[in-house]
Amino acid sequence: MIDITHKPTTYRTALAEAVVKVSLPETIEAIESNRVPKGNVFEMAKAAGLLGVKKTPDLIPDCHPLPVEYTGISYEVLDLEIRIRVEIGSVYKTGVEVEAMHGASVVALTMYDMLKPIDKKIEIGVIRLVEKRGGKSDFADTYRRDLSAAVVVCSDSISSGKKEDRAGKVIMDKLKACNVKVTGYDIIPDEPEAIREKVQVYCALGVDLLIYTGGTGLSARDVTPETIAPLLDRQMPGVMEAARSYGQARTPYSMLSRGIAGTIGHTLVLTLPGSTGGATETMDALFPSILHVFKIMRGASHEKRPE
Repeated sequence: MIDITHKPTTYRTALAEAVVKVSLPETIEAIESNRVPKGNVFEMAKAAGLLGVKKTPDLIPDCHPLPVEYTGISYEVLDLEIRIRVEIGSVYKTGVEVEAMHGASVVALTMYDMLKPIDKKIEIGVIRLVEKRGGKSDFADTYRRDLSAAVVVCSDSISSGKKEDRAGKVIMDKLKACNVKVTGYDIIPDEPEAIREKVQVYCALGVDLLIYTGGTGLSARDVTPETIAPLLDRQMPGVMEAARSYGQARTPYSMLSRGIAGTIGHTLVLTLPGSTGGATETMDALFPSILHVFKIMRGASHEKRPE
């Protein structure tokens, strides 16, 4: 199975459809009047479909086991066709479309098995996914494609050449994967004056996104949050709350990060942990969803952006 541990949990739904075609009007009449020898077709097939949904990861090798929190099975009779609709809902990291289609196929096969004694020409028609929702594909078209970013690494040891920067490079790789152009990259010591200077420079240049990595811990030299906080026009506490919650599910130390987020004019400023793991997890938690903020800011303000 592919690795989905980095993906955020979201509400996922899927709707699948299958068609059972009978050859005789008497078959439909027998179903509706509950005169099929093997029992109530709609109820038995529904029960089988519910079991099929739950058993999907046992039978489809690459499917992840997931919490199925809603299953709805309904029927529509159109002449000699029975249209089966299976809807699945789950709050999880991956989609539920295979569960929905598997459920629909099991319902259709159960109907076939129950009806074959009275109708020898039953056919199972198309089994298809009608709709799915949830996950990043729902929001792919809501993000601007013309965004620019700068990354500032705050570290005494890296700026002095004693260590190599890895967190900053991870951040830049993630930004590029989200179609954000990286226009600046700096390594500075953990000094308030140097931190403030980079804020002034990049905000004056009009970058959309300014990301600091490092200096969010609890050592005496970790001063990034308190240096940047007074410069923010508006803080966005929910951003880093989400990042810490995401990280805490993976390591018990994420709660110790003091990262903050907010805006200065039209620039979004984020302060991330300096560790490679912490930076990676924070980027996974926030991106690309956080890019929606630029659509909101552009729509909410008619001020001209800095040239």
